[in-house]
Amino acid sequence: MGEKKGEERIEKKTEGGRNMSYVPNREKRRKIWVRIRNNAQLYLILAPVLIWYLVFCYAPMGGLILAFKDFSYKAGVWGSPWVGMANFADMFADRYFRRSVRNTLVFSFGGLFMEIPSAVLLALALNEIRLRRTKKVVQTVVTFPHFLSWVVLAGIMINIFSSTGMVNQLLHLFGIASVSPITSQKAFRWFIWLGGIWKEIGWSSIIYLAAITSIDQGLYEAATVDGAGRLQQIWHITLPGIRSTVCIMLILAMGSVLTNGRFDQIYNLYSAPVYDVADTIDTYVFRETFNVGGMDYGYSTAIGMVKSVVGLVMVLLTNKVVVSAGEQGLL
Repeated sequence: MGEKKGEERIEKKTEGGRNMSYVPNREKRRKIWVRIRNNAQLYLILAPVLIWYLVFCYAPMGGLILAFKDFSYKAGVWGSPWVGMANFADMFADRYFRRSVRNTLVFSFGGLFMEIPSAVLLALALNEIRLRRTKKVVQTVVTFPHFLSWVVLAGIMINIFSSTGMVNQLLHLFGIASVSPITSQKAFRWFIWLGGIWKEIGWSSIIYLAAITSIDQGLYEAATVDGAGRLQQIWHITLPGIRSTVCIMLILAMGSVLTNGRFDQIYNLYSAPVYDVADTIDTYVFRETFNVGGMDYGYSTAIGMVKSVVGLVMVLLTNKVVVSAGEQGLL
């Protein structure tokens, strides 16, 4: 008959004689609806999450139209005049914006290459603790700062490290010149990086510790029989076993390379003397929009759009590099 099995097509003729439907497509749609009906309870549980993403993540994307408009409260979103790429031109011509981009990249990549290795090392150290109670106490102590807001932590750090803080008062008693990393352009970035590690290292290590516990214990037993020491087991078994997890975390972190994720920390710690090395994109936009009173939503939206596009590109590129290196990526 010349017809291949599974490819039989049923043609629906209209007045024009065109083909309107195919059996495989109809069967596929029918199977999808049957699967949804059979698992209705599970999809009902999933519905609130989907609705939340639709309302708070996808629906606001329509606001990106402001990046191409000169927004006016009276005219509204749709009535505001179009300005084309003027907001983007102003953005790239602004030297303070270029400075904020440079600082954001420095904070992002510096923190990235310090925080991930630190979290991995802490996870390895916690895994080597044999006393369960001691392990729980240490893990609780290093994780606790994660649950404190940067408003609280910044207040503590300012009281300790400011020019009139506890550290400088002690230095003054011994006749040593005072130093404040909060107002020093040379020390401020390191102050931010180390502060971020202190706050998040315990929380980040949980993911790597979970990955370590999923490694087959038989590998360690075989290595012990072969005479491998603890350091050799870590190097040849533990680190390769969590490499895929490290790659996934790296891909996710690259998506926020221009977002930086340090707005609360920097905004509560920085001041005018360190603007040149501390002003990131988020703090610059916030200060220019609200503190100065510009309220230029078109300009702010254009910056947010650029940040999102760059984040998407960085995720795709990092994912491609990870996959080409033989690891499993996100896509």
